[in-house]
Amino acid sequence: MKITIDIPDEALQEQALTQANWLREVAIALFRQELITLGTASTIAGMHQMAFQELLFDRGINLHYDLADYRADIESLRNNNWR
Repeated sequence: MKITIDIPDEALQEQALTQANWLREVAIALFRQELITLGTASTIAGMHQMAFQELLFDRGINLHYDLADYRADIESLRNNNWR
């Protein structure tokens, strides 16, 4: 899916926000609301997932990782013979 957003030139000039900055902010907002995953958010932001996680950390935004996620990760590791 492709979404096009028209942002007035004045808004870009006043805030000195580039397209990359806008995409990062949209990705952060959607992730924070738990509407998209970390992987999707980092893709929208055009960032490596680890760099996006660092950005979230710098802003005091927690990852959405709970006990169920932890258990699923452990099970996946076991199923793939990780030692």
